[in-house]
Amino acid sequence: MTTTIHARGFELTDGIHDHVQRRVRTAVGRFGDKLTRVVVRLTDVNGPRGGVDKRCLVTVTVPGQSDLVVKALKTDLYAAVDCATGSVARTLARRLKRLRGRR
Repeated sequence: MTTTIHARGFELTDGIHDHVQRRVRTAVGRFGDKLTRVVVRLTDVNGPRGGVDKRCLVTVTVPGQSDLVVKALKTDLYAAVDCATGSVARTLARRLKRLRGRR
């Protein structure tokens, strides 16, 4: 499983990068052998104007399945990452459980 992190509208600092890596590893770690790729896109939608404008878009690729895409929009980038990765963990667990039940 490869993890790619993209930032748009701001500089990707080491602290943000480490936080994203840690949260992704926690969210999908137990499913790592079933996944091929995780892409995290971080965006500052409004730029310096402020407001609820930090977006975290996580795309998870599972072979033989459609991509899982989760988006979170918050005022704080760390909160957006936490919200999106939490949703990924729950949704991925539900999807893989359903897939196991079909076999």
